[in-house]
Amino acid sequence: MSASSFINRNNQTDKSHPNNGPLGLREFSLEEGSLSQDPQYWLSQNIPSSLLRHQAAAKAREADYPGAIAILTYLIEQNPIAAIDYNNRGLMYLLNSETDKAIADCERAIELNPSLAAAYNNRANCYAAKGELTKALEDYDLAIDLNPLNFRAVINQGITLRQLGLYDWAIENFDRALILGQLEGYIYTQRGRTHHLAGDWNCAIADYRRAMAAADQPIDLPLDLKCSWRSLAKTWMNQLLSIANV
Repeated sequence: MSASSFINRNNQTDKSHPNNGPLGLREFSLEEGSLSQDPQYWLSQNIPSSLLRHQAAAKAREADYPGAIAILTYLIEQNPIAAIDYNNRGLMYLLNSETDKAIADCERAIELNPSLAAAYNNRANCYAAKGELTKALEDYDLAIDLNPLNFRAVINQGITLRQLGLYDWAIENFDRALILGQLEGYIYTQRGRTHHLAGDWNCAIADYRRAMAAADQPIDLPLDLKCSWRSLAKTWMNQLLSIANV
């Protein structure tokens, strides 16, 4: 039975870290290449679409979401049947707090390519941002069915299950995500939070410590990402310890 078939029967929900939070568990699809020119440059040049996607991704990293949207809109105008560009623009709309436009673009991407797992993951993030958690779970299920190695969808689904108070199922998702071998520190942070809310404080503290230790490892991840999960783990562990010491 899929996770989306479960109905929340627990009044305690976790709204401390929505799926569309700052740690980048969304999917912007790229191809090889790089581009560092001013945005006006690509309007007058015959630049490969793969390089333009890198330019859009660079704009996104700078939080220039309107700039990224402009580039992706240009790509869509040049090739209106490119599902990847609708998916990417949908993500930019989500980051720019234009959720309805984001959903519309994700849906268009799915119409063009029903096998594009990233579009289901991104649409699920949109639904989660709107508080439509059952719809989000359904889309995470679809993303995982299409690509069982999609660790972003597995983690995001775990967070959504936790928000619904389905802690055992959430922990199963985080355990599965750890097996996939990506973003272990972030997963330990989220699994620790789940143990924390479920009342298993020893397991929570152990996971928070694992998360903080992982942030110190020389792994090839952006420093701000590692600092973010370290900060979350430290904050949540301090909350737990303050309660325990009362």
